[in-house]
Amino acid sequence: MQHNQAAPVTVPATVPTAAAITVYGIAQCDTVKKARAWLAEQALDYHWHDFKKQGVPQALLEQCLQQFGRDALINRKGTTWRKLDAATQAAVVDDASAIALLLAHPSAIKRPIIDWGTQTGQGRYTLGYTPQQWQPA
Repeated sequence: MQHNQAAPVTVPATVPTAAAITVYGIAQCDTVKKARAWLAEQALDYHWHDFKKQGVPQALLEQCLQQFGRDALINRKGTTWRKLDAATQAAVVDDASAIALLLAHPSAIKRPIIDWGTQTGQGRYTLGYTPQQWQPA
């Protein structure tokens, strides 16, 4: 299965409603802060979902794993991943084990995840801070 990450996403012209966009992440994350600032600069309303306060929806992880794959969804460069012991890291061998790890350690999720509320040219979600992919149609 191929996973598209780099191709530009065309944001539908219908996105400026609060219910249309959901930003998932952690409030203290600098990358999430940049993404939220970018959305505000574009005057795009969005719903904020803080993994630390509201938890991580398992269905979101499942959908993002389908779109991006576990190697993209797990933030292996982050402190949380690097602090995990080698056995825990090595135990991530399939999507089920990746989901279990990310539910237990939300900080290991690549952030932000943005749900554009509809299918875009590359799928419903974007992963990470990639404003060059977010230009409105």
